[in-house]
Amino acid sequence: MKHSLLRKRVIAALLMLALALLSPGCGADSTEAKKEPSGEKKPLIGMSLDSFLIERWQRDRDVFVSTASELGAEVNVQVANGDPSEQISQIEYFIKKNVDAIVVVAVDCYGLSDIVQKARDAGIYVISYDRLIMNANTDLYISFDNEMVGTMMAEALVSSLPDGSNIISIGGSPTDQNVSQADQGFNAVIEKSNLHVIVEEYAPNWLAETAYNVVSKAIADGLVFEGVRCGNDDLASQAFLALSEHRLASTVKLVGQDADLAACQRIVEGTQLMTVYKPVEKLAKEAAELVVQMVRGEMPAMTDTINDGTYAVPYKKLNPIMVTRDNIDEVIIDGGFHRREQVYLNLD
Repeated sequence: MKHSLLRKRVIAALLMLALALLSPGCGADSTEAKKEPSGEKKPLIGMSLDSFLIERWQRDRDVFVSTASELGAEVNVQVANGDPSEQISQIEYFIKKNVDAIVVVAVDCYGLSDIVQKARDAGIYVISYDRLIMNANTDLYISFDNEMVGTMMAEALVSSLPDGSNIISIGGSPTDQNVSQADQGFNAVIEKSNLHVIVEEYAPNWLAETAYNVVSKAIADGLVFEGVRCGNDDLASQAFLALSEHRLASTVKLVGQDADLAACQRIVEGTQLMTVYKPVEKLAKEAAELVVQMVRGEMPAMTDTINDGTYAVPYKKLNPIMVTRDNIDEVIIDGGFHRREQVYLNLD
């Protein structure tokens, strides 16, 4: 009797085990059902911007956030307002939030290597956006060919000025690695020309008023110059103001970059020779796509690298476009960067 009862209990237990193995959520099939594909992961991305003083950064932010959101990612945007210490604090915050990736527009390209290392030690991807973070071994650098930016500026001046002309060069922030890259391209062309750089200055933290002061001082000192090269169009606006006060705006050739609206207006009005247009929507869109792919383990291999002073960093390089009076309608207006009524506001 005891043996019969024991046998029945054993059979019942075996039946229950068999049913459990066949039920949903168990056995070999249950592993596939529970396993979440890597592509389904919702990336959490931190983004630390330098500031919004330069017109373009708001465009970068908007396109990056929009594209990342469409791909299922969440983006937390912080703005350092030009303060290197604040940017380090923001990256610390992102590390504590355990984000998947941090995108950085560096305030000081030379002051972030330690905090970047801390983020990477925590398993977080770090991306140098537009400005290369030096000696930091970031996972990706995406930007335009900044050396080509400088080359285009120099070529525009060389082709429009007579031999022997003097020029003033006002670069951007000395802590911005893009400035150094642009200088390489600019200087390589000027050194082979018959133009002479008689004043060379830089604008700490891209402070636009620096250009006004430099140009005003050169005029007050009695220097004769035929061209002014500015690191961006914000600087060019201040250089233009100084030239205008001395009735030189229509005779001195002025060049910049970023295709700010004011610069485009000056180009059609004849008071700025050219600007270098960097399609920031394309940059921001591609950056967002690559960061999401990176987090999901799907990013394609980069064929280019750039040396950050210590490491070879994967480099996604985009091409800038020279904009002059000849092609501004096609590139800027037809391309949708600015509307025609905005560009020709003072002429129509």
